[in-house]
Amino acid sequence: MTEVLLRVDNLSVSFGHGPDRVEAVKGISFTLEAGQTLALVGESGSGKSVTALSILQLLPYPRAHHPSGSISLQGQEIVGAPEPILRHIRGHRIAMVFQEPMTSLNPLHSIAQQVGEVLELHMGLRGTAKRDRVLDLLHLVGIPNAESRLDALPHELSGGQRQRVMIAMALAGEPDILIADEPTTALDVTIQAQILKLLKDLQKRLGMALLFITHDLGIVRKMADRVCVMHQGLVVEAGTTEDIFVRPAHPYTQKLLAAEPKGQPPKADSAAPVVMACDDLKVWFPIKTGLFRRTTSHIKAVDGISVQLTQGHTLGVVGESGSGKTTLGLALLRLIQSTGAIRFGDQPVDGLAPGALRPLRRHMQMVFQDPYGSLSPRLSVGQIVGEGLEVHEIGSKGAERRALIADALREVGLDPDTQDRFPHEFSGGQRQRIAIARALVLKPKLIVLDEPTSALDVSVQAQIVDLLRDIQARHRIAYLFISHDLRVVRALADQVMVMKDGRVVEHGPAQTIFTDPQTPYTKALMAAAFQMEAIEA
Repeated sequence: MTEVLLRVDNLSVSFGHGPDRVEAVKGISFTLEAGQTLALVGESGSGKSVTALSILQLLPYPRAHHPSGSISLQGQEIVGAPEPILRHIRGHRIAMVFQEPMTSLNPLHSIAQQVGEVLELHMGLRGTAKRDRVLDLLHLVGIPNAESRLDALPHELSGGQRQRVMIAMALAGEPDILIADEPTTALDVTIQAQILKLLKDLQKRLGMALLFITHDLGIVRKMADRVCVMHQGLVVEAGTTEDIFVRPAHPYTQKLLAAEPKGQPPKADSAAPVVMACDDLKVWFPIKTGLFRRTTSHIKAVDGISVQLTQGHTLGVVGESGSGKTTLGLALLRLIQSTGAIRFGDQPVDGLAPGALRPLRRHMQMVFQDPYGSLSPRLSVGQIVGEGLEVHEIGSKGAERRALIADALREVGLDPDTQDRFPHEFSGGQRQRIAIARALVLKPKLIVLDEPTSALDVSVQAQIVDLLRDIQARHRIAYLFISHDLRVVRALADQVMVMKDGRVVEHGPAQTIFTDPQTPYTKALMAAAFQMEAIEA
């Protein structure tokens, strides 16, 4: 028989005590064998990540506690283990790739320092040997130009590149068990396939067990040997991957398998006015070298793009991580410096001072890719959503603003009574909905949506897509929709722009791009998306 590495028995996790306690996990049990892949699937808030954090004892104890249960690693009890034992287990015996890399990476330390720290602590490497191994790991996870990225800080990398650095850090200690909490969330479809293949190859070579937490059922079917379906803190169904996908027994499992973004983008007026446009937009980041830090070259994140966003229409922007999609959105909203003409309606905004631009910011909002990083942990949900109302002096203080906040939360499917809670009390998907509510509360004319569904499970993705379509139809908002999930783009966008290395390689009606792509790069993207879709089918 295959050796059982990890045994979770009757595990419960509660936050708080007494009648106000929240029972996040309720008596779940499972085992993980050497070389096996076990997938935990379920909607946001089902208890998947809490279970994973419990295994490494990373929950905020004593507020979080275990009313019952045991977690053992090859017979060694982890629950309540002394700190020296936990330090040895974390990163070396069991490593974890977290869901949100921007909040997991230290913003003040370079990539080389952060990956190298694991090698120094657990593998005893220093100096040249450590640097060489860091480079090997960065090459292994597909970081382009790895040598030039060693001294980069996390904010200088794209979302997908940051996630790959997290995977490199987790693999550095050559762990027996790798816990992957949504490891491909920030990655485009082509890189997803590479990362999944990498994990499978490493698992085979090292005999590593993999606990895979995801909402992407296509990945589950491709990666997992066994599946545990979680709902409201319970494991409602468990079995082999084939049994779960071919013969699902529980109604909740059946619902998950049937959920995916469907429908078509709303029909918009072809003569609708232009809300925002840019001409020959460029964002070049200087590369400084030498003792005097002279500019010797540039990273051309956005290199001469012209685009129009019209009322009631959605422009989908797709491309691999690092292609310049998010930079384009930030430049249009004047959140980073750029060159080239930018117009909001008939008004040029590229030359406006911050004070002159502020009244227009109400009408152009953004939903960022990483909801936890964009929501202040010190503000309540009501304060976060209502901050724009206060800045733009919309509504009187007190009951009127609270009612506007409640309406915005209700519109994105959240309980209005949660506005007195804080971001850390919500799941990843719920935090993304809070970020969407913050943008919607101001009734803008344009919203830049940067991967707004990437952190959401499939059933909530479908709800958010329906919500965005409904809001657009009612308010005629223009969307710039940035995503690597081509199924979501197909359901929302009537125009698609494909980017690579800061340039537009193809642009046209969504139906044409999806059914008859012209460039090799677009064809490769569509082929990768079709492959993942075929796996789910």
